[in-house]
Amino acid sequence: MKSFVNYAPDSDFSIHNIPFGVAVFDQEYIACCTRIGDIVVDLATLYDYGYFDEVEGINENVFEAYTLNEFIELGKPVTNAVRVKLQELLSDDSKLANDEKTKEDCFFDLDKVKMMMPVHVPNYTDFYSSIEHATNVGKMFRDPATALLPNWKHLPVGYHGRASSIVVSGTEIIRPKGQTKAPDMDLPTFGPSKQLDFELEMAFIVNKNTEMGDSISTEEAEDTIFGMVLFNDWSARDIQSWEYVPLGPFLGKNFGSSVSPWVVTLEALEPFRTESPVQEPAVLDYLKFSGNKNFDINLQVYLQPEKGTECLISESNYKYMYWNMAQQLAHHTVNGCNVEVGDMYASGTISGEDPKSFGSMLELTWRGQNPLKLNDGQERKFIEDHDTVIMRGYAEKDGIRVGFGEVTGTILPAK
Repeated sequence: MKSFVNYAPDSDFSIHNIPFGVAVFDQEYIACCTRIGDIVVDLATLYDYGYFDEVEGINENVFEAYTLNEFIELGKPVTNAVRVKLQELLSDDSKLANDEKTKEDCFFDLDKVKMMMPVHVPNYTDFYSSIEHATNVGKMFRDPATALLPNWKHLPVGYHGRASSIVVSGTEIIRPKGQTKAPDMDLPTFGPSKQLDFELEMAFIVNKNTEMGDSISTEEAEDTIFGMVLFNDWSARDIQSWEYVPLGPFLGKNFGSSVSPWVVTLEALEPFRTESPVQEPAVLDYLKFSGNKNFDINLQVYLQPEKGTECLISESNYKYMYWNMAQQLAHHTVNGCNVEVGDMYASGTISGEDPKSFGSMLELTWRGQNPLKLNDGQERKFIEDHDTVIMRGYAEKDGIRVGFGEVTGTILPAK
């Protein structure tokens, strides 16, 4: 496929992608959109001009909504058809290619729009599905000989978190306050976190509602997953390490998570499927799956101080995930937990075996023992005030590139 829209060969947003998001256009109205290169396409106006008349299943302008929820709830037969139709419209010699009026009204330069949260997130779950990350954390916080707890290789460990503080890329994050306890102190103290961290994650979004008591199998899971985003699960390690026993993360996690504004569909990621790590011991029947359920997605983390340049600090890959999305969703619902359109499920920190692929400052500096040196000579044990963390992700194979753009967040001082 080739588009009449010009874009760089290394653009994340090629005609092979066609992601979905929500934007503010002309500083006055909000609509669902897609992106090709650095052009954002207003889908609501494109619908009004009749370009989706041939797509079955769309009986009203769902693109006028402030989130993608209404669109993705139409299900894969409709959302896939819309994506294919957009690829057709954006191709050379299409009807749209020669429709100057529609292009003038529907096509916007990226710097002329403001991206919004792509979905309303009713519920949020964070998994813990990278074996390298779980092992590293276990070594730091427990006996290295028993780094993985007994259940870890039998089920996708996770916790049902909060959704209220998930924000779109570019939203500033205020340093959290809470209780911490130093190893040499008898009692905890209160104040701003001194060990603020990022977590390199990805998240998937579901497209249907289910009833309490129903479950989703590994075979059904991908029909329930609309697409994926980059996800930075900010973490206050000193607050977390004091509070997490016995019920797990709370104030150390719930102050903020950042997501990329573009939702990349599973269909766009289809060429990049890859084998998952071998799971030993064998999993229980409800967690078994067939085919390749993992994806080869390159991930990068940059840290930029207030006065300085971006410094690449981590290069990882989503393919390292021990537990895949289908298993995560099957486990989450096997007890009859119902899901809602827009629910978001984060992968947990994504780390590889190479120390350069670790997905958090906790691991990269080994809990602050080995500070990172930035481009300008500054050092970091954890994230400092006015630091910006930038995460990028893309898949590339046989001349096809599909990416997520970036998710960024700057840390402001505690209130």
